Amino acid sequence: MPSSCGPPKINAATPDYNLFFASDGSSVPNVRGKPESKRRSGCPVSISLEMFGDRWSLLIIRDLMVRGFRTFKEFQESGEGIATNILADRLRKLADAGIIRAEAEESDGRRVNYRLTRKGIDLAPVLLELLIWGAKHEETGAPCALIAKMARNRGEVLAEVRKRWRERDSTPILSKFGGRSVGPGAG
Repeated sequence: MPSSCGPPKINAATPDYNLFFASDGSSVPNVRGKPESKRRSGCPVSISLEMFGDRWSLLIIRDLMVRGFRTFKEFQESGEGIATNILADRLRKLADAGIIRAEAEESDGRRVNYRLTRKGIDLAPVLLELLIWGAKHEETGAPCALIAKMARNRGEVLAEVRKRWRERDSTPILSKFGGRSVGPGAG
């Protein structure tokens, strides 16, 4: 049965050929959604990186997903050193891409909270793998035991992230898996 995200697979001897084929922009059909801006190519990796591939966007997604941050001020005080103009720009771009949405705060309609959309929460496996990969191959501040536990329990971690998203629970996810309490300024 052909996939809905691209052309049917061609009989090829190696998976590398299929990756090359998927990167060939001339053979990838348009996918429904917002009107396309000019893209470098039709490669799914390139298109994804255009939407969320800079470090600031990924850190905002991390803070929403893992730390439970919701407000501009929380993102600004995350300890990453993001300038307010860049933060505002990335929040706007992520919202325009349908990865996050801004919502009026229930207790004070003048304040804005940010929330991942379904499209945004679908990045959970990507973020988890980046976390595990980074801790495995680079010096990080992440406790090795915590990363090993998350790596062994990927399904449980992802299920918990999605559950908290559905329930609108902004409790930091790391505390569930034995990590320290995560707040502004924590890595």
